[in-house]
Amino acid sequence: MQFNVNPTRLDPYKNFKFRVKWDGLYVAGVSKVTAFKRTTEVIKHRQGGDNSIQLLAPGKTMHEAITFERGLTQALEFENWAFKVWNYGAGLGAQLSLKDFRKDIILEVYNEAGQLVLAYKVYRCWVSEYSLPEFDANANGIAFEHIKVENEGWERDLSVTEPVEPTLTPPSAS
Repeated sequence: MQFNVNPTRLDPYKNFKFRVKWDGLYVAGVSKVTAFKRTTEVIKHRQGGDNSIQLLAPGKTMHEAITFERGLTQALEFENWAFKVWNYGAGLGAQLSLKDFRKDIILEVYNEAGQLVLAYKVYRCWVSEYSLPEFDANANGIAFEHIKVENEGWERDLSVTEPVEPTLTPPSAS
């Protein structure tokens, strides 16, 4: 038995079937999401009469920024969100949208059959970096835009459970 939740599944999930959602809408064209990473600092200490053993305790936990990449189009989701954090030339008091510059993000993972199998919620996100692609007349590729998103934590959505995987039956020969 390979996986205890679904004993008929032999392979782990692939990393290329996913969707990103914020403001309740799927964001079109996202082609890459960097890894979610959480790090807890280690606090080292010793007891007064025992200098031979170093004790370890957990310290501050930090969540690394996540980068989202998509092909450059007329869609404005990345750009509009980035300008909520800093809008150059907006005038005194209007450079930052205090009301809604933070968003919660959902990353959904799908199996090969297109069934939702995992979801992760990322909390209190805001754009710390927005970049347009380098343009090169001698290149032959897609122009990508990027946003780097700071966050205050993420968790797996446990309401998303393992679906029943479909079985395909060959067409009958008539």
